Amino acid sequence: MNAFDAPRAERARTAFLRACRLDVETMKPGNVSIASAGHGMTSAQFIASAGTAAAGLFTPGARVGARILDAVRRTFDAVGCNTNLGIVLLAAPLCAALESFDASEPVDASRWHAATLRVLAELDIDDARLAYRAIALANPGGLGDAPEQPVHAPPTVSLRAAMALAADRDSIARQYENGFADIFGAGLDAAGAFGPETEHRAMLDAFLSFLATWPDSHIVRKQGATVAQSVTRDAAMHRANWRAAGRPAASVALDAWDAGLKARGINPGTSADLAVATLFVALTTSSMDA
Repeated sequence: MNAFDAPRAERARTAFLRACRLDVETMKPGNVSIASAGHGMTSAQFIASAGTAAAGLFTPGARVGARILDAVRRTFDAVGCNTNLGIVLLAAPLCAALESFDASEPVDASRWHAATLRVLAELDIDDARLAYRAIALANPGGLGDAPEQPVHAPPTVSLRAAMALAADRDSIARQYENGFADIFGAGLDAAGAFGPETEHRAMLDAFLSFLATWPDSHIVRKQGATVAQSVTRDAAMHRANWRAAGRPAASVALDAWDAGLKARGINPGTSADLAVATLFVALTTSSMDA
């Protein structure tokens, strides 16, 4: 990496891979997990995607747009479908920001957030062009639907400005507009302080927190705002009950909700992506303190 020393770079990469694995190790209602496949995908595809995407995301000195396109291309070469576009879009600025730290400079959430803001401010049209190619390849629907800057046409604004046009309908695009405020704010607050024995609960709590706070963008695109709002209301209820019960490792109510969501084809994928980015930050900063 640039000025960021190799041992810390490797710890960050390990944290990213662990966050991605927690995504499927943790049974999050409606999402693909090791315990419960769904939506035509398996946990093995998600795990393979993380390993291949990491090579692009952690390319030393690469621009954000280049990291995004390389990671998405590698993912398609590995699994042939879109398993992680949202994760890649969130992780790329975070990975670039880590490279701004001097080897002797401590990495904590506050400093990392500030560095991410600087990276976002420096995004340009080339970043947008490369990210557009990645989004078009993944073909998720929604992110490129802004009539001002459709992804199938050359961009005329920076990547951050393009994302701002989609921020009102996509929570991942909103992170580019608001400076990752949700990741470094509500996400880390929900994950809290944790260790190896509590990281699955931290992942689930972050996921439920995002899902209970606003309608999941992926559900809105696939099933509409009314369905998404009903899932958000259910998430608030389930999270409150789960936390009141002491955040148990297993929950019959959450298992039943998972089955019900998958039976209806409902996948809160954006909330999962935000949770993965949150755990990436939490795990990385925790390892830097070690």
